[in-house]
Amino acid sequence: MSNVQAIHAGWIIPVEPGDHVLENHTLVIDGAQIEALVPSADWRNPGNAIEIDCRRHALIPGLVNTHTHAAMALFRGMADDLPLMEWLEQHIWPAEARVGSREFVRDGTRLAAAEMLLGGTTCFNDMYFFPDEAAAAAIEAGIRCVMGMIVIGFPTAWASDVDEYFRKGQAVHDQYRGHPLVTTAFAPHAPYTVDDAALKRVATLAEELDVPVHMHVHETAFEVDSALAATGVRPLHRLHQLGLLSPRLLAVHMTTIHDEDYELVARTGVNVVHCPESNLKLASGFCPVARLAGLGINLALGTDGAASNNDLDMLGELRTASLLAKGVAGDPCALPAAAALAMATLGGARALALDHLVGSLVPGKLADVVAIDLSALGTQPVYDALSQVVYAAQRSQVSDVWVGGRRVVADGTLTTLDSDELRQSAAAWRDRIRP
Repeated sequence: MSNVQAIHAGWIIPVEPGDHVLENHTLVIDGAQIEALVPSADWRNPGNAIEIDCRRHALIPGLVNTHTHAAMALFRGMADDLPLMEWLEQHIWPAEARVGSREFVRDGTRLAAAEMLLGGTTCFNDMYFFPDEAAAAAIEAGIRCVMGMIVIGFPTAWASDVDEYFRKGQAVHDQYRGHPLVTTAFAPHAPYTVDDAALKRVATLAEELDVPVHMHVHETAFEVDSALAATGVRPLHRLHQLGLLSPRLLAVHMTTIHDEDYELVARTGVNVVHCPESNLKLASGFCPVARLAGLGINLALGTDGAASNNDLDMLGELRTASLLAKGVAGDPCALPAAAALAMATLGGARALALDHLVGSLVPGKLADVVAIDLSALGTQPVYDALSQVVYAAQRSQVSDVWVGGRRVVADGTLTTLDSDELRQSAAAWRDRIRP
């Protein structure tokens, strides 16, 4: 079979440059990479290319979900409408203690990967236990992933103490070193669950291994106020003292930011990962996206886990992000469509140090590509394809997805996983988890 694919599209939205839309163009994939973007009228089949008709579609880069707890898809809807700490301490953590296992992580990650692929997500950044199992599930699904080497200050099914978290995490890093779909990041859970010694160790090892650091930071006002009461220092400033504020850090949530924090984040090059729907559902607060963007801070987008969202729908997330940013800033021009799409693609790739490989449709990058059918009545008529994708398109309109040139969704159907099998597995886990 030929390794050359020619996707004839109504619109191509490359993200680089930011608001550029190519009409009636063909995206050519050779093996795993994008070879060219050319006007369809000028393209000639060399004789060995597979031609794919997407003339009703917009092509966008694969969406990058920059904050997930993938296996928690099996907790979807289990404990809704609760404050964050009550949700964690009285429901989620006890459930994890009861059923958390390799099997749980494998099956939960397969379910999450299927949902993400069908919605156009081609890469996810995960923070959960048994990252080796999660990586194996991602490879089976054919989705790109960044697996968190989790660190947390109490025993879990994955590790009994801090030393074991580090030892097992680095073993996962070594196991998947050089894999085409899997990279790693350190994933200390949060400032309030990881002590100074462990955080210093994370900072040192992240430099040595040249990997990102993925962490919940300033998720709620309660977190910040509690830290101030206990230590006299805001969590961000504590992390700065420990050497963790740098372009390596993905600071997730960041809903509680004071004036002195903005300059510190901008100066140190920290990436901010916005999870608007999870923050809204848990009433955690509002990340000041427009102000951060105005300071040149790299912004990425995540869904959080399906237990607190309750979906892994990045198209919905980027629309919510754009609308919420306008409301918070009191400015209808805040986070326009092009900027929202960039957060969900190139911004996430940049935060994960993968932007040289993915995040935009540029010749030479890996072919992580999503086709969205804009012929649905809900996206007609099309004046501006980019705006239609951000403000009107639904994930059900994702028809085809390629990861590294491999077509993992074809005509709305997974090519790597069995949907019926996943439904049966989810139902079986529900019966095991339900009190």
